[in-house]
Amino acid sequence: MPEIIDLSQEIFAGMPVYKGLPAVKMTVHTTHEQWEGIKNPSSTTPSVYKLELGEHTGTHVDALNHMGSEYQGQSIDTMPLSMFYTSGICLDFSYKGLEELIDQQEIMSACKKAGLEISPGDTVLLHTDHYRKTFGGPNWDKGPGVTTDAARWLGAQGIAAFGVETMSPGVPGISNKEVHRICGELGFTHYENLINLHQLIGRGRFRFIALPLKIQGGTGSPIRAVAVFENN
Repeated sequence: MPEIIDLSQEIFAGMPVYKGLPAVKMTVHTTHEQWEGIKNPSSTTPSVYKLELGEHTGTHVDALNHMGSEYQGQSIDTMPLSMFYTSGICLDFSYKGLEELIDQQEIMSACKKAGLEISPGDTVLLHTDHYRKTFGGPNWDKGPGVTTDAARWLGAQGIAAFGVETMSPGVPGISNKEVHRICGELGFTHYENLINLHQLIGRGRFRFIALPLKIQGGTGSPIRAVAVFENN
């Protein structure tokens, strides 16, 4: 049987979201007792929840049309599913501190240390352990991120995407906006708010699966990301 490792955060009311994005609201829409016509029940059990959230909530993927106005039309529903079903590798940057940058040379060194090569079509995950260290705390929005040169180098390798544990792929105010534009320019994407990347370190390649919702015109989508290791 294959081993499947869950890489996605839970979605819950009031969860942390990137500054300026919609807060997550989750309320009971109907109950089983309402459906069954029970008057004045002593307890209720939800049958349907109502969710209010942005596309870029929790563990999610950005569509190309999120990267800049010039990429209008390249919405999440138009992106090929092959971008979200790839071979994956995970590199260790757990030594990085708050708002520290990850540059091209460090990515190359991490590949060499792990005995891995980045191949066209890969998804490259960057383990910083930021989720386990800071989620829910005051430093959660101060994660490490890649430099613009690192993003451009990753795109030049022909990858499908890269993924981070933080709320943004670059460091806000330093590299984040330009990293997004480089993704749009070179036609690859990124995942944010991944978890459990520590479980992938030192294990080589895996199957990465992170299918988005088919949102018409969507600029991104929450995903249920997993890493699959086939047992021989």
